[in-house]
Amino acid sequence: MTNEFLAFAPISAAADAQILDPATELLDEMMARVGVDGLAAAFADPGLLALLDQHAAAVRDALEGASLELSAKNLASYVKSVVFSARRMGRDVPAAGQAPTRCADWMAADWHLLRLVAVCMIADEWRLL
Repeated sequence: MTNEFLAFAPISAAADAQILDPATELLDEMMARVGVDGLAAAFADPGLLALLDQHAAAVRDALEGASLELSAKNLASYVKSVVFSARRMGRDVPAAGQAPTRCADWMAADWHLLRLVAVCMIADEWRLL
């Protein structure tokens, strides 16, 4: 298609969709990868919810300690650092739909998965998604 036809190109339905900034897109991706399953399990298990709350407090403390406000951009940066650290240790983040679903599996999950679910919990609580 040449430039003279761009003005007449059909506009897809996707063009009407809200355009997300990269930080929000990353948080949304983490919600799909670990947040939905992790939070669903946590809401069914008070012990897991308490564990995630401790991870969320650590995330908030880390941001506050770096004099950063709680925002999508700063949470996304935190997510990137957690994912990078996990990969250096030979761990990976599950694809969407591949995260554990049972509470017992989440209680035994690596710290990086719990930390990422905690970030999702904060992002949801603060309506950053």
